[in-house]
Amino acid sequence: MKVPPLLLFIFFFLSTATGSNTTLDPKQLRALQSLDIPTSKDPCTHTNTSTSSLLCDSSSPFRHLLSLSLSNCSSDLSLSFTALKSLASLQSLHFLSCPLLPPPRFPSDLSLSLLSFSAVRSFRHLSGVFLSRFVNLTDLTVSYVPVNTSGLFVILGNMHKLTSLTISHASLSGFIPKHLHLNLTHIDLSDNKLRGRIPTSLTVLDDLQFLNLSHNALSGEIPSQFGDLISLTNLSLASNSFSGSVPDSISAIPGLVHVDLSGNQFNGTVPKFFTEVRSLKHLNLENNEFHGVLPFNASFIRRLAVFKVGGNGNLCYNHSVLSSKLKLGIAPCDKHGFPLSPPPAKESGDDSESDASDYDDSEDDSSSRKEEHHHGPNKVVLGVAIGLSSIVFLIVFLVLLSKWCG
Repeated sequence: MKVPPLLLFIFFFLSTATGSNTTLDPKQLRALQSLDIPTSKDPCTHTNTSTSSLLCDSSSPFRHLLSLSLSNCSSDLSLSFTALKSLASLQSLHFLSCPLLPPPRFPSDLSLSLLSFSAVRSFRHLSGVFLSRFVNLTDLTVSYVPVNTSGLFVILGNMHKLTSLTISHASLSGFIPKHLHLNLTHIDLSDNKLRGRIPTSLTVLDDLQFLNLSHNALSGEIPSQFGDLISLTNLSLASNSFSGSVPDSISAIPGLVHVDLSGNQFNGTVPKFFTEVRSLKHLNLENNEFHGVLPFNASFIRRLAVFKVGGNGNLCYNHSVLSSKLKLGIAPCDKHGFPLSPPPAKESGDDSESDASDYDDSEDDSSSRKEEHHHGPNKVVLGVAIGLSSIVFLIVFLVLLSKWCG
């Protein structure tokens, strides 16, 4: 579209008067000013301040905004409909720590142009209908913002291009949708109020790399087809009410790095297949109902950056394979594979002695010999005392008998 000469003259005059060499579209320049973003210098080249950052294209005669981030917003900031309408060229719009802002009314042009939208600790609340208008998004992030909606499907129903989804700490309720878009590579729905089971349809997301469903009210078993998530690297199902055993199909996921199943009711034995996942660095199985003998050796545990199995009362470790110095939070096994009762706490509280204890066979034998050596003299003394007492009793009895007979 050809720009009228008068508009070019006015813009040139304004730029000269303010000492600015900006070539940003005049309407967008005014929009930035209404958002308290400094424009005395070219905002397209001076992109970062303490409260904003932006990115422009290289079009002519005027450049246009492609990305805008607002942070630590002032309480009197106003996101007017007029200003937002002038920013219809935006592809990315991000808000960080702008909690006092009311939900803005977005013009349809801007809603359709956005590919990335995030709100972190911003706005008093957001609605599912509001978010659902961003139908062309590839990246949606909402965190520490209450989201009012009747279900996650209201938000995601028409977002067919979405690849990264984060709605966390948002008091989100309802169920995980039975059908999710196949483009998704990142799903973070942690710290919400989601309930129900993991739908088996989730396991068809071949490109999914990150899945965090922790801190919800989800229940049921992990779908047996979970191993079909062959691209998965990070998995967290912590702090839910999942039950049943861990499916063997997970062993088919070659690139797992992070697995957190803590704080559930998983039962059965701990799967040995985790030792075959060479990329694994974080394994948290604590506070479940696993039982039996821990199937890991010391070299596997030392290979991990994080390993937790405490809080499984019926789980134990083979003391001939693992040392108590590892402090696993579970008891050693007896010869039948059941947990031994933990030793009573020492009143002296001598940590050095506690740390030195071990369930290694050689050390057990040494301890036994020390114990025998310590208690041996007591038995001898006891025997001598009993013998002497018997002799004294016999002498007294004979004296009394002789007097009685005389």
